[in-house]
Amino acid sequence: MSEEKNLKSEEEIKEVEKTASILADTKKETAKKIEAEDDKDELSTFSLDTSADEELPDDIKQKLEKNKQARAKKRLVKKRKKRSARTVKVGRAYVNATYNNTMVTLTDNNGDVISWASAGIAGFKGAKKATPYAAQIIAKIAIQKAKEEYGLQEVSVFVSGVGTGRESAIRALNANGLEVSSIKDTTSVPHNGCRPKKPRRV
Repeated sequence: MSEEKNLKSEEEIKEVEKTASILADTKKETAKKIEAEDDKDELSTFSLDTSADEELPDDIKQKLEKNKQARAKKRLVKKRKKRSARTVKVGRAYVNATYNNTMVTLTDNNGDVISWASAGIAGFKGAKKATPYAAQIIAKIAIQKAKEEYGLQEVSVFVSGVGTGRESAIRALNANGLEVSSIKDTTSVPHNGCRPKKPRRV
């Protein structure tokens, strides 16, 4: 009886090991498939040579339209005096590239904001907000608005932060028809830092 029990238990152990190995293999395969799909998506969407003629992807266009409609519903209808169309041909571009996000703000020479965009309004979520592709897209969105409403042509760029989107945002500014006259790094650097801790008393 004891021998039969031992044989049964050994068979059960072997079956459990087999199922565990099969599950591990399937997990590896699915992980590889997901990585391959992500790589394909990034390669298909990301390109270094961006031209002004290229349009925004359809899903981002839809998200922007939804945002516009939501904002229009929230706004109260008020009678305003019609403002004369202002043209700003020379301005500034502020790129704030953090580890978690990238923001592009276009202003006139006084610092008054003309247009802005962040990775969130373009529909990016989580870790994708800090990618170079997201920076490229949001730069394109901000430039389109500034060109349509104010006729912006030339900018001097001020870059702040050490995120991955800083370089691609500057390239996108240049590629989408704006003339970049100067680039300045305004990332804050601590001169002496915070007050250090007291020495530990033992």
